[in-house]
This record gives sequence, structure tokens and C-alpha cells, in this order.
Amino acid sequence: MLVAGAFAVPAAAQFFSAGYEFLKAVKDRDGNEVNKILEATNGTVINARDQVTGESALHIATQRRDQLWIRFLSEQGANPNIADKNGITPLQIATSLGYVEGVEALLKAGANVNVANSTGETPLIAAVLRRDVEMTRLLLANGGNADRSDNSGRTARDYARLDSNSRLLGEIEQSDEDRKDDKPSKSYGPSF
Repeated sequence: MLVAGAFAVPAAAQFFSAGYEFLKAVKDRDGNEVNKILEATNGTVINARDQVTGESALHIATQRRDQLWIRFLSEQGANPNIADKNGITPLQIATSLGYVEGVEALLKAGANVNVANSTGETPLIAAVLRRDVEMTRLLLANGGNADRSDNSGRTARDYARLDSNSRLLGEIEQSDEDRKDDKPSKSYGPSF
């Protein structure tokens, strides 16, 4: 009986999926185990999601503000646009944390700057609500849409107008001007 009990734990451990083991290794910051699992699965688990929360490895790394892991996972093909069960992407987490380096790394990895969560809030709206001028500037420079509304019908521009901090609205208006200057003038007919 004692011998049977000794083998019960390892047998039970074999029932965890590769995705579960991968996410656990990411949470534990166990790079050797992560590499071993990625190699054994040919990288198919890189976008594994927690069955309860829907979080991916990039969610985990972003929540702990771990730029090294964000870059590593992105280089392995992790999708920065996977949303958890609340519609929250890693970019939205980084924005809410005021984690500029994380936002930059996720944008470089291809994160959608205008993605909205289940309440319709975009990263730009979150930055404006946080009164984070630097983050607002960064998101606008990377294509953040100041006129996309959340579920209440308000946009980042609307929230900036409601705030007494005119620097936020100034950043949005400056971005509008910069975008006008970037648009080539329309010309018709042949060009020489």
C-alpha cells in the first residue's frame, strides 16, 4: 500500500496539459522549463490560455512588469492581442499600470493600439483616465484613436475635455495636427 501511494503523485502530475505546465513555468519564471516545453511542443503552447481567467503568458509577464519575459515570449511568437475572459489584452494591462517600457515592447510585438476591453475602454482612454501624459503621447504616436468611444459613448478626447489637466487635450490636439501634416496632399492625374 505504501508503494502504491508513492507512485500516485507522479501519475496524477502527468494529467496536466502542456499548456498548463507552460503557464506555470512562466509564472515561476523557470526559463529552463519554458524552453523545454516550447521545444517539446514545437512552440504550439506559446499562446496557451488559463482555463479559468483566459490569461496568456504575456498577461502574466506584463502583470509583473517583466520586460525581459515580454520580449522573450514575443520573440517566440506569443500573440500580444489575445484577450482574457474580461476582454483585457496585455497592452491594456501595461497601460493601466503606467508601464511605458511594457507598452513599447508590446507595440513592437504587434499589439493593436486601439483594442477595446469588454467595457469598450481602449488603452488610450485608460491613459487619459489615469492622467498619464507620457503614456497618452506614446499611444497617440503609435496610432491611438482619440475618437473611438467606449460603451458609455465617451472617447479619449471627451475624457480629456472633462479633465482639468489641459495637457492631455493638448497632446490629442497636437497628434491631430501631426497626422494632418503626415497626409500627402491629393493630386490628380499623372505625376512627373
